[in-house]
Amino acid sequence: EAGAAGGRRCCGRCAEGAALRWCITGALCASFLGLGMSIAVLGPTFPNLAANVGKNVSDMYYIFVGRSLGFLGGSVVGGVLFDCMNATLLLALSMLGTTAGLYVIPWCKESLLLTILMSVIGGSMGILDTGANVLTLNTWGSESGPHMQALHFSFAAGAFLAPILAKMALGGSESEELAGAEKTKQSVLKSVPTASATSTAPAPEDHHDGDFLWSYIIIGTYILLVSIFLFALYSKSTSARDKAKGSAQKGRLAKYHWSLVGLLFVFFLFYVGAEVTYGSYVFTYAMIFAEMTESEAAALNSVFWGAFAICRGAAIFGAAFLSPATMIVISLVCSAASSSALAFFAHYRALLWAGTAVYGASMATVFPSGISWIEQYTVIEGKSASLFVVGGALGEMCIPAVVGYLQGRFHHIPILTYAALVTSIMTVLLFPVMYKLANIPQENDLKEVSDNETRKALLTNSRLTEDEEEEEDVREWNDADFEVIEMNDKLKNSVTDTSPRIPRDSPAEVSLQPHMDDVLGDPPAVTGGSPGRQNGNVDWEKSE
Repeated sequence: EAGAAGGRRCCGRCAEGAALRWCITGALCASFLGLGMSIAVLGPTFPNLAANVGKNVSDMYYIFVGRSLGFLGGSVVGGVLFDCMNATLLLALSMLGTTAGLYVIPWCKESLLLTILMSVIGGSMGILDTGANVLTLNTWGSESGPHMQALHFSFAAGAFLAPILAKMALGGSESEELAGAEKTKQSVLKSVPTASATSTAPAPEDHHDGDFLWSYIIIGTYILLVSIFLFALYSKSTSARDKAKGSAQKGRLAKYHWSLVGLLFVFFLFYVGAEVTYGSYVFTYAMIFAEMTESEAAALNSVFWGAFAICRGAAIFGAAFLSPATMIVISLVCSAASSSALAFFAHYRALLWAGTAVYGASMATVFPSGISWIEQYTVIEGKSASLFVVGGALGEMCIPAVVGYLQGRFHHIPILTYAALVTSIMTVLLFPVMYKLANIPQENDLKEVSDNETRKALLTNSRLTEDEEEEEDVREWNDADFEVIEMNDKLKNSVTDTSPRIPRDSPAEVSLQPHMDDVLGDPPAVTGGSPGRQNGNVDWEKSE
């Protein structure tokens, strides 16, 4: 009965732990859904915010800079804090900060205050982006692949829903044109091209200021509910357990841990930069170089983001059957092939459409698969994860700016497609280097292998020595047996040769026979023995 009770308690704890893991995963996906909505809602409501502070759209670029700097700072600070305090609690607090900022923004009438609020929201988003990836890895470990894909798919879904929500709140105003502009992953600057595209337009006189605030209130309320749920989960998971888990994993650091993290930082910089750059400039490229109409260019842009979202959703199931390395290789091959087609054969309409779709699909799984891949070789803590997020954010800021500058200098060269090809080549070259570096054995592993080989050699030598000793003993015993047999044969022959010369009834025979019997081990009596021999024995006994 005691054993059965213990088994039931063990099963109950296992079931409770599994339920808690699924609750944490659901809360993280819900928080990333809110993250996507918070970032994407700025594009459709950007003219309304400009009118709210009495500025033109062209004078509002600094709010993007403020949010980007806040995002980078939040990623770095979050990476440090996640190694010091409970991850669930820190995520809940960061989402409270996002909620407060979203609630205040619609009533903000000063541009400086609006920039500060955007920086606060960006910092909260950076903490959330870093922490959700770390917590997913800590929760599922080697099984985190599908859950990591689901996490980043939730971001894409939130970015897709935010423009629709803003359109409903605005009642179909002019900001509807910006509704489908940005649906990318992780970046804060994805709305910058949208702002620049509309920078020459003055702020409209009537923007239904009472309408657009509802989109911020609805999103803020949703994030508040997710934050409350995270606080409830915090009561189920303690920081002591998180620290114990972290201390248990410290022995699995790769030999070149920080070199590997640095290479993945550069890898994500090129990958995220290429993703944001193509998604932001493909509309302009289609109209100028492909000579498409505005509706065709918008459709091409939608094909890119649609393939991106669909492939990211399908990757949730694909990650259950394919390893992260396999998914990265497939994505890189498709990215290189499609970017090559776009760079050299984009003048064919069919290849332009197909290349854009494949390029968007190839971008979908790289970031979550990259985090799941590196977790197999080393420990990913807050600081490491923050570097990945910062690398992606720097890629979004730098590469689109460089491409825009070069396109302005060289008007007749399709810089966008060549940039896509260059970034694809960089990622294709970087991943084999990272894979080779990750598979270099550690010194402890080499020492263990050397010790094992030494033990095997010693055991083999000891076995050989024992075998040789046994063979030597066998040879010695065989030699001894042969010597005994030869001695017995000589004695028997000598007795046989001398026995006919001695009379049967002589005292010599009587006196010699017992000694021969003792030496040869034969019994005193002779088969079919004669009375004379028996009398001889009796006489010997009497003489004794």
